[in-house]
Amino acid sequence: MKVLILEDEIPAYQKLVLYLNGFFKEEIPHDWARSITDGEKLLTQNKYDFILSDIQLLDGISFDLFDDVSIDTPIIFCSAHDEYLFKAFNTNGIAYILKPYSKADFNKAIEKYQSLFNQGDYNKLNHQTLTSLKSALQQENSTFKKRFVIKKAKGIQLLNVSEISLITASGDFCIATDLEGKKHSISQTLGVILQQLNPEKFFKINRSEIINIDFIENIESHFKNRLLLKIKGSKEKAMTSSSTTAVFRKWLEQ
Repeated sequence: MKVLILEDEIPAYQKLVLYLNGFFKEEIPHDWARSITDGEKLLTQNKYDFILSDIQLLDGISFDLFDDVSIDTPIIFCSAHDEYLFKAFNTNGIAYILKPYSKADFNKAIEKYQSLFNQGDYNKLNHQTLTSLKSALQQENSTFKKRFVIKKAKGIQLLNVSEISLITASGDFCIATDLEGKKHSISQTLGVILQQLNPEKFFKINRSEIINIDFIENIESHFKNRLLLKIKGSKEKAMTSSSTTAVFRKWLEQ
């Protein structure tokens, strides 16, 4: 058995490997890609028993990858998207794990894959199904998060997304910095938060930080193909990872 994992977040990838080996009670050989580009190379050169795939990758959505590369391999999607996409996946009979998922959720998805595939009921993704999923994703993304409810010692405060300059991961929660430099705790992971934000305004520059393009004050080159960003409200400069710099440059020019 060999599995392909398409996941841009390192902690999420590590979690999938842990659950995968736990389910089969052995170390399962696998390949890992964080982008459409790398995923396409692996799919054209290898055969897999099934694929575990996030929807949002470093350079776009995995739906585009599966539309470009014709495969018969069963796919289990793992994503924070819900509502419209969740309905679309259920309608098309595709295994789907909603982040943040538990080990029980993961096991249930694998069991669904095994049941469908063993009975010959698995329908491979085709252009029509992918078009339907893309439409559901577009419909879901038409309304982005406008504000977060922040719990403070003195009560509840509303934090407008338009006032957030930087979001930093901190374990199972995140710290949002506003344009005045004030910090606010959000009880969600970075990946879950990113799915709720307008991708034209917010970009995940490395594994632990999301920036708001409206509050970038200065950009300078750094070593190893990285960029240093001066963000309004933040005393420390943010830095792109070497793997995201190229995609980030293209995003800036949109």
